[in-house]
Amino acid sequence: MPRPLGELEDAVMTRVWEWNRPVTVREVLEDLRQDRSIAYTTVMTVLDNLHQKGWVRREQEGRAYRYEAVSTRAAYSAALMNDAWSESDNPAAALVAFFGMMSPEQVAALRGALRVVDVAGVRVASPEEDGDQPRR
Repeated sequence: MPRPLGELEDAVMTRVWEWNRPVTVREVLEDLRQDRSIAYTTVMTVLDNLHQKGWVRREQEGRAYRYEAVSTRAAYSAALMNDAWSESDNPAAALVAFFGMMSPEQVAALRGALRVVDVAGVRVASPEEDGDQPRR
């Protein structure tokens, strides 16, 4: 099960994911310093930990490294959702509860996603077809 990222790990990975290119500790540090006081060695340690955990790969460039995401934020989120769902003692009830918490925008995204993937035996009707109105 992928462990959720800690606050600082998430802040660092957010930049790596958003920039979508190899980054240096210095680049991440300078961006993080816009919001908080943080040391170079702290960012270096976080990126090293993320490398050890398999979230980023790195390539040496001179005396430093460039770090790049191994997967996307979407894949990370999907893995967390899948693990949470599979650990439930009643997966159907967990899904029903999750769907009940969704915003109209999330419902629309779910409908779109189900149209993209081929789920055996599942036909996704449009809101107009089934008379369903987004709730909230």
